[in-house]
Formats: sequence, structure tokens, C-alpha cells
Amino acid sequence: MLNPGEVANFRETLRGELIEPTDSRYESARQVYNAMISRRPQLIAVCVDAADVMAALRFAREHGLPVAVRGGGHNAGGLGVCDNGLVVDLSPIRNVHVDPASRAVRVGGGCTWGEVDHATHAFGLAVPSGIISTTGVGGLTLGGGLGHLTRKYGLTIDSLLAADVVLADGSFVVASADENADLFWALRGGGGNFGVVTSFLFQAHPVHTVCAGPMLWTLEEAADVMKFYRQFIVQAPPEINGFFAFLTIPPGPPFPEALHLKKMCGIVWCYTGSPEAANAILEPVRSFRRPACELFGPMPFPVLQRMFDGLYPPGLQWYWKADFVNELSDEAIALHVEHGTRLPSMHSTMHLYPVNGAAHKTGNAGTAFSYRDAAWSQVIVGVDPDPLSRDTITSWAREYYDALHPYGAGGAYVNFMMDEGEERIRATYRQNYARLAQIKAKYDPDNFFRVNQNIRPASPVPA
Repeated sequence: MLNPGEVANFRETLRGELIEPTDSRYESARQVYNAMISRRPQLIAVCVDAADVMAALRFAREHGLPVAVRGGGHNAGGLGVCDNGLVVDLSPIRNVHVDPASRAVRVGGGCTWGEVDHATHAFGLAVPSGIISTTGVGGLTLGGGLGHLTRKYGLTIDSLLAADVVLADGSFVVASADENADLFWALRGGGGNFGVVTSFLFQAHPVHTVCAGPMLWTLEEAADVMKFYRQFIVQAPPEINGFFAFLTIPPGPPFPEALHLKKMCGIVWCYTGSPEAANAILEPVRSFRRPACELFGPMPFPVLQRMFDGLYPPGLQWYWKADFVNELSDEAIALHVEHGTRLPSMHSTMHLYPVNGAAHKTGNAGTAFSYRDAAWSQVIVGVDPDPLSRDTITSWAREYYDALHPYGAGGAYVNFMMDEGEERIRATYRQNYARLAQIKAKYDPDNFFRVNQNIRPASPVPA
């Protein structure tokens, strides 16, 4: 048990709030995006700046507390909370500053991508991110960052210029190509293993209005659409991105009433040029199979980023399984159709995100993210609001994954992983794991940051 006097002293060192289990805010403060995760920390330090983070980490180290770091709280495995430890909650650190001349964007560690989009869009800019605007900047970036702009501008980490980091000993450093370059390499895909990032500096890109939205087909056409898609998306110009999905049509606008709650397949497109150029590029798609429903058109980029926010609010039950994929064989497509057409709930889905285009410009060893040579990142998610559906959505996702895993590349995107063990983490970082372990030994030799997809510190080399 923590000494009440020491806790009181800790509270006095913070500008932010310290929440204990007896506080009225505790139950809501310990919740994370994935309602399948329920953990009870001893303390939640709601940090308003780097100084608060430094104080929180020193207190945790002095008292032997495990530490979980929460940015936006979206993490698949619920790694933003821990049992019997200290949560470092960065949510108040949500400043965004845009320099339109240099296109540099300074982003606080507690920001969501919607907040970044709001600030950058005013200047006709965007930073590559994910597909849901409520996702936290920190978690998505440190895992790599796949989304609508991947084929044009690469992963989120490819636009990262620098990061302010609080290390395990409570000290503060800057990581960039010029300062602590080894740490900067590790942060770009290595997850939360190396420190708490309180601020990110990104290079933004000219993006304002995009041509985007889904095209939907019947399940009977799914195999043919996937076969067409596997060729089209690897040869298409990098300005166009499209991820394939099995999905259930939500029961509301803008979808036609006749399609409500119908299981379908689709591709969600994003093109960063003119409508005329977009339609020319997509003409072969429409000619191959006329979509049963199409909601493709010009829209501000933040509108595309918010498209799925309402469908996936906090508090749903989530079970994730993922793989990187190099090719979609006919056999794999047949298995996708078998399992993807049996979605167990309206929110459950399977997505195939392209990792090609600009993401391939950096080699596998260029950053910690080691699957630059993959064609897709595949994710299977069983999702439902009802806790009683947990077994149903979990079984479906596991069976789907078990069927497709032999056709995968070995590892998975860390942001799509739950608690899957060290072997799976090693498979995800492949040839980069040994270097990551060495950097971990330098910056966190005691594995203080271990509530994550954990990379263990390398053992010292005998003299």
C-alpha cells in the first residue's frame, strides 16, 4: 500500500490532477476505448506538461509501480491502463501549433488526430494518420501510422521530424535525426518501449479537399472484387489509396434504406487530386463491377477522417487479430470470403490496408517499423456494444485469423495487436528486434516501460 502522506506530497508536485480509487472521477478515468479491458490502477496522474510526466515517472520508480501511458486511449490491447500501478494520462497535453511557412506541426502527446486535422486543415495541410479522428496521435505514431495517405505520403513516422521524450529515469531528451538518433530510429515503430513522448514535431503535406468515400458490392461479388483489387492497388498511382473491407451497412444515412444492416464488401478510397483525375483512375473499377452503392466524391480531408467516428464510439467490446500480408492468393481470397461473409455483429469487420506506394521508399531497416515490404496490413476485429457478445466476436475473429495466418507474412502491425506474447513481437520486428533491444538497454535498462508490446532490454555483453 502507498503511504497517504507520500501520495499527498506527489499530488503537490503536479500541476495536473491525481486521481485515486476513492475519487468520484476514478471509474470514468480508468476506462479505455476498448470496453473489453477493465483494469484498476492505484493512481492516475493527469499530466498537463512534461514536468508533470517527469514527476510521475520518478514517483512510480521510487515506489516500484508499473506504469501505463495513455494518449488518446484507443490502443487495441488497452495498454493505456494497468492493474495496481500508475497511469500517466497525457490527455490535457493537446496543443497543436502549425507553422505554415515550414509546414511544421508541433503536436502535444495527448492530442487526437481530429484535433490535428482541425488545426492543419485551415492551412491546406495534413499529417498522414489513420482512419478514425478520435485515435490518439501518440499511440498511432509510435506504432508506425497507417491510413488514408499512406500510399501518397508514407507512414505517419515518415513525417516525424522530432519528439520530446521523458525517459525511464525521469530525465527529458529530444529525439531527432540530429539528437539521440538511435532513440529517434526506435520511436518510429517501436511503440511505447522507450519513453513518454510529450510532444511530436511533424512535417505536414499539402492536402485540403480529397475525393473519397466507399464503393460497395454484394457479397456474391466479393471474391471477384478482391481479385481485381489485389492487382489494381499495387499498380495504381500513389495519389490514390483504398482499403478493402467486409462490413455491415449501418442503419442510417447516407446509406440507402434498402441496404441497412446488409452485409457487403467495399473499398474506401481517398484521392489527393481533382475529381476528374480521380474518376479517370477509378474508371476501370466501375467498369469491372458497377458498385451496388457509391458514396465517392469531393470532401474536406477532416470529413473523411471523421467518417467512421460515430460508428465506433468509446465503450464497445473489441477483439483484434492482425497480420501483414505480401500477396492475396486465390486460396486466401476464398478463406476471406468464407469468414468475412459471416460477420457476427454490425460493428465487426475485416480491413486490408495498403502498405505500398510511398511507404516502400524507406527500407525495412530505415525505422523500427520492419514490414515496409508488405503489400497490406490485415486486421480482423470482432466488435459489439454488448458484453454478452464477447465470446461470439472473439471466436469469430480467432477462427478467421487462424484460417488466414498461414498466408500472412509472419508479423503484425503493433497497433492492431492485443497481448500475444514475446514470440509474436519478435516476429513483428524481425531483423530490427536485436537493434531495438540494444536501444532499450541504453534508455530503459530495467524495462521500466513494460506495459506495451514489450521489447526486453538486451543483456549486457560479458567483458
